[in-house]
Amino acid sequence: MLEFHTAGESHGPAIITLIRGLPANLEVDIPFINRELSRRQSGFGSGGRMKIEKDEVEILGGVRWGKTLGGPVVFEVKNRDYENWSTLMDPRGSAPSSYEEITIPRPGHADLGGMVKYRFSDLRNVIERASARETVGKCVAGAVAKVFLRHFGVKVGGFVESIGEISAQEEMSWEEKISRAESSPLHTYDPEREKEMIELIEKVGEEGDTLGGTFVVVAQGVVPGLGSYGEIQERLDSQLAFFLMGIPGIKGVEVGEGFRSATLRGSQFHDEIFYDSRRLPFPFYRQTFRSGGVEGGISVGDIMWVRCAMKPIPTLRRGLMSVDVREKKAVSARFERSDICAVPRAMVVGEAMLAWVLAAAYRKKFGGDSMEEIEAYFKDYLDYLESFHSLEDGEI
Repeated sequence: MLEFHTAGESHGPAIITLIRGLPANLEVDIPFINRELSRRQSGFGSGGRMKIEKDEVEILGGVRWGKTLGGPVVFEVKNRDYENWSTLMDPRGSAPSSYEEITIPRPGHADLGGMVKYRFSDLRNVIERASARETVGKCVAGAVAKVFLRHFGVKVGGFVESIGEISAQEEMSWEEKISRAESSPLHTYDPEREKEMIELIEKVGEEGDTLGGTFVVVAQGVVPGLGSYGEIQERLDSQLAFFLMGIPGIKGVEVGEGFRSATLRGSQFHDEIFYDSRRLPFPFYRQTFRSGGVEGGISVGDIMWVRCAMKPIPTLRRGLMSVDVREKKAVSARFERSDICAVPRAMVVGEAMLAWVLAAAYRKKFGGDSMEEIEAYFKDYLDYLESFHSLEDGEI
């Protein structure tokens, strides 16, 4: 079973990622992981924190000479801003005599709920862990998952589809959308709409407000038969919703055209099945992927895609109304350094979580203690898929 955990606070010493269940002899591509972390920091609309941090991963255990040893693997990404917060975030110290607790919760954040849940009097205790800075750990786990998926021919990418009310319009293949997004400051694929998006972000920022949007994450080269309909925990769509909804700021997740499917007839939505003996390894295929590449909790093969909706960042310069929980007085919510629009950065985290779900599914299906064993089991499965070619064209 593949699983990961993160630890650390936004302005603490570091963000830690612990991964359990990786097979032995997986080569850990540190330059690639660092590039993924760099992608998470990019994107027009980011705040001042991204000018301070230069995220780079260090391995604390579980790897020798570049390859996993079969036990837990621990990664660390240091927070450069910690030196400016070392007194306030010292794990072993005590509060300075001049320190004033934060008692004004920000609407849209975990502030008030976290204060009540954990019986805190100081909202700083909530802010630090609930911060999106934690997604550094998610991106490390996702980058490792992408490295693992390379061995099975799976590629994961994504693109921003909309910012506010402006949506990308150009029609093109998945490959072209992802390729264009890689060189875009907004991680989108429509250059004309991108100009409008940037102008909107600048305008909204000047007004002291924030923006949300939507992004799509895509996996290509997925084999059929991953996941299960047997139990809710094993359904791929359940796992996709769980991990993608767990990204801070995400308020909607649909596998394929999930919400649009409610407006269509069955004959308009469902992906019809075809057979072609020339297709390898599996001769059955779909011409459309409105289901997102998942049916009954199981992958159908080839493409898998998910759309996510991100709310506007809830930290606004102009401040929303709140209440000082100590004084019980109506006040304007305080401003904590923040982005104007984080959709491009969230897309990279979305890629990471899609990759993680698929890596866990491949790990579960093909077992093995080492990469050599997993690859052998995977080859056997490809041979099994090719056995369907014994059917003549037109027969099912």
